[in-house]
Amino acid sequence: MAEFQTITDGLRFPEGPVAMPDGSVILTEIEQGKITRVKPDGAKETVATTGGGPNGLALGPDGKLYCCNNGGFEYAEANGYLAPHGIANDYSGGRIERIDIATGHVEILYKSGDHGCVLRGRNDIVFDEHGGFWFTDHGKVDYAKRCHDIVGIFYAKTDGSHLEEVIFPSNNPNGVGLAPDGSALYAAETYTCRLMKFNITAPGKVAPDAGPGGPGIPLYRPAGYKFFDSLAMEAGGNICVATIGECGISVISPEGDLVEFVATDDIFTTNIAFGGDDMMDAYITLSGSGRLVKTRWNRPGLKLNY
Repeated sequence: MAEFQTITDGLRFPEGPVAMPDGSVILTEIEQGKITRVKPDGAKETVATTGGGPNGLALGPDGKLYCCNNGGFEYAEANGYLAPHGIANDYSGGRIERIDIATGHVEILYKSGDHGCVLRGRNDIVFDEHGGFWFTDHGKVDYAKRCHDIVGIFYAKTDGSHLEEVIFPSNNPNGVGLAPDGSALYAAETYTCRLMKFNITAPGKVAPDAGPGGPGIPLYRPAGYKFFDSLAMEAGGNICVATIGECGISVISPEGDLVEFVATDDIFTTNIAFGGDDMMDAYITLSGSGRLVKTRWNRPGLKLNY
């Protein structure tokens, strides 16, 4: 197992890490409904309180945070692990929020029904070089109603003028990322544990390529008891997918080969982000046990557009 440094613990289902220039990491605490900054010494401070279930997080071209809010979960806690368990009893709706880091002001940029789109469980987000952003909708599981949402992948603009469900249906998409040259969109499906590729033809548009089961090209699927979560890109084009169950980070080449598997000790290993001067510091959220850890990566991560 790789050597991990625990930066902080006591987080409540952390996700969406964003490595900041000052060495801190801003992340979401989904169970607490808030955005938290973790300083290099492990100290924590609240950036904003969103309510619901803040999940994926990204810096936009205006320097503000853009948050995928899934509306909230119920939770089960046992044996030292916290885990989501279905739609929240006080579910507040899927939405995209814009957050001013300096003031903590939270603005709803898009909500369900805007531009004719249904937003259920916003999940992960990535900005392209044009200033627009892709995001996934993981959907919701409602045990009382015995139903599981059919969902998709969206593209939106930061001025509130454009929201479009570009890819539908998608099997509970979770992590999302862009190839270094912007030519492809990658999305990790949780329950099918597939990494999907979509060829980009224009900003917010993908080719109609399709494989068995729907839109997109199936790139990789592992053996064993695994579920895919969020992802980050390496500078060389590999896709690093947080992997639940047999837990760790699955590193997959653009050709669909497993490059390596970096094991962790938390069954709910949910996300990874790169930072540092050489982009080889990997920050990983271990959500079940509430930790943010850091390790040195074997290859540099991709610098994000913002």
